Amino acid sequence: MIHIIRQRAEPEQMRQMLEALGIYIKLAVDVERRILAGGGELHADCELVLLGDGSQQRHIWGADWYPLSQTVGYESLINIRPSANNRSMMIQDPAMRDDIRQLVQSLLGNVQWQ
Repeated sequence: MIHIIRQRAEPEQMRQMLEALGIYIKLAVDVERRILAGGGELHADCELVLLGDGSQQRHIWGADWYPLSQTVGYESLINIRPSANNRSMMIQDPAMRDDIRQLVQSLLGNVQWQ
């Protein structure tokens, strides 16, 4: 199940977002609106949910949340965008990675779902 997370996630939301992949959550993060969509099997599915909610594609980046280690991964097909000088699946800008890490940790970090 994909949820849009606008404020700290609830334990039930974490459980539902983890249903698809079990040990991690695929995310689309809107760095402009400071929200994320998580869950499902593809980053693109999360991206579509944010686009339907009014986000602009240029502000959405793909990431993964690993709740057991409380870490963020920055690799996704939706991150390949030459127009933003990102020619890789990995988010290449260290400042953007740090911004995404801080946002994801503030919304999903230390949420007890078990």
